[in-house]
Amino acid sequence: MHTVAVLALDRVLAFDLAVPVEVFGCVRLPDGRRPYRLRVCGVTPDVDSGTYVVRAPWGLEALADADTIIVPGRSDYTCPPAEEAMEALRAAAARGTRIASICSGAFTLAQAGLLDGLAATTHWLATGVLAELYPKVEVRPDVLYVDNGRLLTSAGASAGLDLCLHMIRHDLGSAVAADAARLMVMPLEREGGQAQFIVHQQPPVPQGSVIEPVLTWIEEHLGQDLSLESMAARSGLSERTFSRRFHEQTGTTPLQWLLRARVRRAQYLLETTDDPVERVADQAGFGSPTAFRERFKRVTGTTPHGYRASFRGQRASART
Repeated sequence: MHTVAVLALDRVLAFDLAVPVEVFGCVRLPDGRRPYRLRVCGVTPDVDSGTYVVRAPWGLEALADADTIIVPGRSDYTCPPAEEAMEALRAAAARGTRIASICSGAFTLAQAGLLDGLAATTHWLATGVLAELYPKVEVRPDVLYVDNGRLLTSAGASAGLDLCLHMIRHDLGSAVAADAARLMVMPLEREGGQAQFIVHQQPPVPQGSVIEPVLTWIEEHLGQDLSLESMAARSGLSERTFSRRFHEQTGTTPLQWLLRARVRRAQYLLETTDDPVERVADQAGFGSPTAFRERFKRVTGTTPHGYRASFRGQRASART
């Protein structure tokens, strides 16, 4: 039997903690046997999650014979946890134990020095912080999870589900993992990465700037064939001066800003209408459906069809 130890540290995110417990706990072999033994471990028996206390029946010593250790996220993820927990993780890594993190749990692994020289991910809101604090880590912001062999990291809590299923498939094969996925009412593999969940807000522009009315005009005419020449003409500046001022005030180029604006428009239409892809492409100003599919996937990591399948009705649900 494979032992999975879930490490509950102070200020643990309760949902992150529940993910591996639920996923590994539901796995059954064809003959009905449970292949995983679960242990919730902590520095102390009672762990504060911020909203309620989590009970950890096992101490750090239980990590010594675990086959897999899962490190959930913590709400104060930039603050290192207790040193004894860090030492236990380092010792487990030295033994070759498989260690995986969920969401901001990647910070705990980075704080222990386990991610140096490796690729990793975390929730998209925190990828920039992870990259800034731990420059030796190759942060990948657009993926659902990263598998380095013995060290694995996932994005948000839902991506933790994907990572757990990935490990189950590695351990027991696709058939068992598929059964677990069905019990969790989710696909064994999701299309795209976490880029599809990022809200692509444009950088703020100073009020009164010569660029501000041009941006408003662009937003109102996304369906037209806009070019750098037409945008510069609208501003009354030469293309060169317009491009320079645009970059100074937005941090990006006019054409990159235009692409993001069109993707946002397309996302809105995919979420709120039943319009075919061809009409969405036209309304968002992409021209051909082929160009739309290619550019949309480049920005979001998924296809227009895949995005609509994931997010259709969310706006309506939010209003009810």
